[in-house]
Amino acid sequence: MKKPSSRSGDISLKEGLEALVRAYRLQGKLNEVTVVSSWERVMGKAVALKTQEVYVNKGRLFVRLTSAPLKHELLMAKTRVAELINTEVGETVIKEVIFL
Repeated sequence: MKKPSSRSGDISLKEGLEALVRAYRLQGKLNEVTVVSSWERVMGKAVALKTQEVYVNKGRLFVRLTSAPLKHELLMAKTRVAELINTEVGETVIKEVIFL
């Protein structure tokens, strides 16, 4: 079977998607979605079960918890929580964590 010839100017799908994300300035929003989707993986199942809502707004991570003792414990470690989340994403997305 004959291989398709490579034309000049062809780019890979990955390069095309990266160019699209850059052109429409979507990287920030993609990072925010990654933060929300990785909450359970980063914080663990026990914390995720007591988490009611997670969202990001202007570099701040808002987390609504159903357990007051857990909220108090996480308040003491909110800098560490931000570090863990940012490490998971691979760049600094979260500047502050607010527990509701």
